[in-house]
Amino acid sequence: MRSACYAATHHPGRLLPAAGLADRPGQAFQASAARARARSWLVDPQRLDGAQDDATLLAIRDQERAGLDIITDGEQRRESYSNRFATALAGIDLDNPGKTPNRTGGFSTVPRVVGPIRRKHPVEVRDVEFLRANTDRMIKMTVPGPFTMSAQCQDDFYGDEERLALDYAAAVNAEINDLFAAGADIVQIDEPWMQSRPEKARKYGVKALDRALAGVGGTTAVHICFGYAAVVKDKPSGYSFLAEFDRSAVAQVSIEAAQPKLDLSVLQQLPSKTIILGVIDLSDLTVEAPETVAERIRKALPYAPPERIVVAPDCGLKYLPREVAFGKMRAMVEGAEIVRREIAG
Repeated sequence: MRSACYAATHHPGRLLPAAGLADRPGQAFQASAARARARSWLVDPQRLDGAQDDATLLAIRDQERAGLDIITDGEQRRESYSNRFATALAGIDLDNPGKTPNRTGGFSTVPRVVGPIRRKHPVEVRDVEFLRANTDRMIKMTVPGPFTMSAQCQDDFYGDEERLALDYAAAVNAEINDLFAAGADIVQIDEPWMQSRPEKARKYGVKALDRALAGVGGTTAVHICFGYAAVVKDKPSGYSFLAEFDRSAVAQVSIEAAQPKLDLSVLQQLPSKTIILGVIDLSDLTVEAPETVAERIRKALPYAPPERIVVAPDCGLKYLPREVAFGKMRAMVEGAEIVRREIAG
């Protein structure tokens, strides 16, 4: 049993301007996850790369101090989990974005597809190289999933959702291979929209995922959740798309379990996969006691052996104040250690 952090760890030096007022003292954040490319950062463009490197080092050191076994770069260079990669591709009109319905009933500004989707160049390779150079622990990088990107765009070119998703998958595949070559130990594909669009996901979601993983040699994961806790308050108690991953090529499946109080008998639907188990509730600023985390882990053990469990937060810690994010990571590590001692003893 290992402890890992989902990639959007936290933003100790948040570099994007807040799009909405903070609802907690000392906290400012974007009102919703960005989909189109951000036009401004709080840092002068000539100093932005260095500032992002500094913020990344803070995220790395916080994860190391918390005791995590598998760490990430904190996604300090991304406006959101998806748009940095999605807007770096050929076939996108960056100057005239589109609009689509979002997962919370409103609309989001999104990339507009005007030509064939192709990867022009590596997007996150330097991120992996920087992370690898600054830690000796296992490292994970994430990329947005092809199904999710195809749902987060305005398609003015393909007129065929499956073909669009498969072209996104080819771009993701090229990126994943480069990320492993650059030193990543694990690459995770983020596919939250498979949960919110299960009917379409059943038609071509796994096909697109497997296309993204074709020929990939390293350890791969897929993350599926109900949305950021700061944005989505009323979450369902069960997944509408989960068992389907057991027939996919991915090695690990990352699920959100703490905030929705998921019935962990659903783990029986994934008998061949390692489970990245969400045990940290991101809707609550209260830092969990280690014993609370341990009890959440214990609930999984009747359905998956400890060697198939990696404990993690439900999703990214992006919307939490730095001290709360660190406390929750530390509680996760201590809770996992409690269960390890019980198993060993």
